[in-house]
Amino acid sequence: MVATRRSLPSTRQSVTHKFSVSNYEGYLTIGIYDDGTPGEIFIKVAKEGSALSGMCQAFCRAFSIALQHGLSVDDAVSRFKGMRFEPMGPTSNPAIPEAQSLVDYVARYLEIEYGSNAALRR
Repeated sequence: MVATRRSLPSTRQSVTHKFSVSNYEGYLTIGIYDDGTPGEIFIKVAKEGSALSGMCQAFCRAFSIALQHGLSVDDAVSRFKGMRFEPMGPTSNPAIPEAQSLVDYVARYLEIEYGSNAALRR
């Protein structure tokens, strides 16, 4: 079985979501295919140049490549939701009052907005 990459169009829609976890502020940007499904993510954290920022970039690149090769949002969420490491704590999002990590926050946000049950919650 060979996976093929589904590239996003050169000009695409996106959503940018401002968030905070503990005292760390950031922006999550989601690049969206024409059918409304996410095809890439980017996280910009306030601690630019830090190890945290570098790990966020690496996570986003891997997550985006996986989505473009056919991993569903639900499958991605099941692998990343609940990961626990610093920073963790209260968030600025009432739908996600506490996050175990930035990765957990992003997974839970994507689940709410783009998971298979997202339409049912709207």
